[in-house]
Amino acid sequence: MAFVSRIRRQSDYNTYPSSIPIVIDNGASYFRIGWAGETEPRVVFRNIVQRPRHKATGETVTIVGDLDPSMMKYFDCTRSGPRSPFDSNVVYQFEIMEYILDYAFDRLGANGSGIDHPILITECACNPVQSRSKMAELLFETYGVPAVAFGVDAAFSYKYNQLHGICKKDGIVLCPGFTTTHSIPFVDGEPIYKGSSRTNIGGYHVTDYLKQLLSLKYPFHSSRFTWEKAEDLKLEHCYIAPDYASEIRLFQEGRKEAEEKTRYWQLPWIPPPTEVPPSEEEIARKAAIREKQGQRLREMAEAKRVSKINDMENQLISLRFLLKQVDQVEEDDIPTFLSDTGYASRQELESTITKVTQSLRKARGEPKNEPAEYEENPDSLNNEKYPLMNVPDDILTPEQLKDKKRQMFLKTTAEGRLRARQKRNEEELEKEKRNQLEEERRRENPESYLEELQAQYKEVLERVEQKKRLKTNGSSNGNNKSGGVGRGERLSAAQRERMRLLTTAAFDRGKGEDTFGSRDEDWQLYKLMSKDNDDDDEQPDSDEAELARLSSRLQEIDPTFVQKVEGELSQTSGEVPRVRPLTEEDYKIVIGIERFRCPEILFHPNLIGIDQVGLDEMAGISIRRLPHDEKELEERLTSSILMTGGCSLLPGMNERLECGIRMIRPCGSPINVVRAMDPVLDAWRGASAFAANLNFLGNAFTKMDYDEKGEDWLRNYQIRYNYL
Repeated sequence: MAFVSRIRRQSDYNTYPSSIPIVIDNGASYFRIGWAGETEPRVVFRNIVQRPRHKATGETVTIVGDLDPSMMKYFDCTRSGPRSPFDSNVVYQFEIMEYILDYAFDRLGANGSGIDHPILITECACNPVQSRSKMAELLFETYGVPAVAFGVDAAFSYKYNQLHGICKKDGIVLCPGFTTTHSIPFVDGEPIYKGSSRTNIGGYHVTDYLKQLLSLKYPFHSSRFTWEKAEDLKLEHCYIAPDYASEIRLFQEGRKEAEEKTRYWQLPWIPPPTEVPPSEEEIARKAAIREKQGQRLREMAEAKRVSKINDMENQLISLRFLLKQVDQVEEDDIPTFLSDTGYASRQELESTITKVTQSLRKARGEPKNEPAEYEENPDSLNNEKYPLMNVPDDILTPEQLKDKKRQMFLKTTAEGRLRARQKRNEEELEKEKRNQLEEERRRENPESYLEELQAQYKEVLERVEQKKRLKTNGSSNGNNKSGGVGRGERLSAAQRERMRLLTTAAFDRGKGEDTFGSRDEDWQLYKLMSKDNDDDDEQPDSDEAELARLSSRLQEIDPTFVQKVEGELSQTSGEVPRVRPLTEEDYKIVIGIERFRCPEILFHPNLIGIDQVGLDEMAGISIRRLPHDEKELEERLTSSILMTGGCSLLPGMNERLECGIRMIRPCGSPINVVRAMDPVLDAWRGASAFAANLNFLGNAFTKMDYDEKGEDWLRNYQIRYNYL
């Protein structure tokens, strides 16, 4: 199909003789190209170029104009965004401009080696000569164009509407374009560029301002507010307020008129599934499942324990049998006998038997007591096990001194383990007694016991949450009004002591001569600071252990108990949650004051930080810049003010502009503001009518003229619009 359309365009191109000019409206937003004498352009597309990479082949592809959304899945556009050949309203990227012209001529059907038709191309008012020269060079050298003519788009629109009786020979054209706004006065049908003015504000800034306001208003939907969507919202909903201050007051007071002017955009929203509390049957079913799973786990653990006990019993039998064999071997042959078994000596074998015996007792659940002989006479056992402990050092050899130190270390370690074991046994006994008392209380009054347990759980949970908030609070001082605490209140006792020591040292150093370090007492500061007193931070929190115990206990006796996760306590204690689930109202985009606040920058650019005049003042500036000082001429100019350009389509533009100009003109001055028949296409249509005139070639220049006269001649080049 694409091949057939290419043949049809080529045939259309061949039907036009070489004397028919090609008309190009090179706007900063859209590019339009067609034949002179026609009323509609043949090709219209956005004046941008993208060079994404194909995901499958990795090849870089050049795409001119808008990219089809259905084709986005085939290209990687993250590294190459859309690029425009314009800087404001002046062409300066001619490499991109060449891509656009190639695409435009190809769509028009001119895919040969050169373009044999004269070209009329539009430009902005007072276009820099460097841009005009580069454009002429591109058309002459690259495409072989026989002749080129440049004209201002706003002037073509004014002349086209003058032909249809919309405006007069004397008047002013105001053109709020894509990135700039121009004001050009006309006297006797010719533009007076000395009286023109320009502001760097246009439709792009209105769209971007609307996108920013909506993104700030709905930050969780910022990805939906693309530039293209903001452009559609602007064209569909924005309007010019007759009186900005009164319109703002209307919305501030919340009147009925403001509600009628508010528009809503509903985004797709899927309601979250509602959580239904479980029924008694469901609770009982889940409790039965948990009990079944617990029974299965207990059976698996019991089977594993029995298997482990059997393995250790077999190992102990083997080790004892090996020990009996060692008893029958002579002392000198023991190392050789044990070399194949992996043991180096009889003592190592006996130590292994002792360890396996202790592990077996632990697995069977037997009491972990020391042998009876150790309990009855520990001193005698120590004397046998550590014979060098009570021997004086002066009668020992250096090797014996080393053995004595080793025996002292082993004895201290063994005594420490014994004390720890006794402490654990005491804790287990205390825990068992407490469980028995709680069980008796539960049997006496189950309801009262459950309520007391739930109150304890809530109290401990509050303490744990409070500690977590103190640790994670990001406030830097104690004047936080949101309920937080300062850094000093989050520090532990040891950390506060270190800060006190540092502050004292710094305070003492500030008094007179710095003598810190001259006394031995000064160095005690480092010992105190390096002292590890953060036991409360390093050791496990007792509240968390108590919370885990209460939680497990409640799960045993209360099937409806649900353990609270972190963050739920702050919501139940009356604090405002940091994140709340989005509702249907959050997906409803309210466009109220933004409807007229964004287009207001055309009249007050200072709202977005641009210190320039608005549309109404531009007309007065153009009148004051004219060399004529005639009251009749000023009245003729203000009686024919034409609005053209995309932003003139906004409702209320003519009335607001007429009101603004009336405030800066003398009382009784005739003021008439009209809008072009088609503010978007009238520039191309006016250029098409101008190029269809027989005298068009008299306004164009050839490559020979460009080569002979150079850039200085292009500086003063200007077509005569009265031929239209």
